[in-house]
Amino acid sequence: MNSVVGGGRRTKERVPGEIGIWLFVMGDLMVFSVFFILIAIGQKEHAALFNASRAQLDMWVGVFNTFLLLTGSWFVAIGVARCRAGLSAGGARNFTLGILCGVGFVANKAVEWGGKISDGLSPATNDFYMFFFVFTGIHLLHVLVGLVVLFVVRSASCRPTIGVRELRTIESGAVFWHLVDLLWVVLFALLYLL
Repeated sequence: MNSVVGGGRRTKERVPGEIGIWLFVMGDLMVFSVFFILIAIGQKEHAALFNASRAQLDMWVGVFNTFLLLTGSWFVAIGVARCRAGLSAGGARNFTLGILCGVGFVANKAVEWGGKISDGLSPATNDFYMFFFVFTGIHLLHVLVGLVVLFVVRSASCRPTIGVRELRTIESGAVFWHLVDLLWVVLFALLYLL
């Protein structure tokens, strides 16, 4: 695909990041699609149990987690834009803010899980809580990996000049972080709202 830039010159548009990250994203989306289908089947087959269990969750904890991740992604997107514009210091600051939002998510999730466990709820309680703990746990693992990725992205953005290689690293890391958000938004809807 081509686009016209100032002066009538044509430049080739490209997909952000490396092809490998996109293959990983597609594979991960397929795996999580199976998770989402399992939750939907459980809801359909055990609606009363799922609804009663869901009522024990604090929706506002889920809303706050969603806010943290979406805000973190906003900072990451701004960081990528700044790095593309050659403003690496601004990019690094935004990646740091994205990291802080991710750390906030992890802390909030730990408090939520701790509360559920102290209430006697666990994956063995029923099918809903098995899905809740296992799938939010797998997502939490994605967040932790995403935080490591964001540290790498931040490091790449701190170089005096950002070349094509660094920009691809930054974009690939941002793609992964946005995947983490997308997965959470669907989990939030399935586990907290429906």
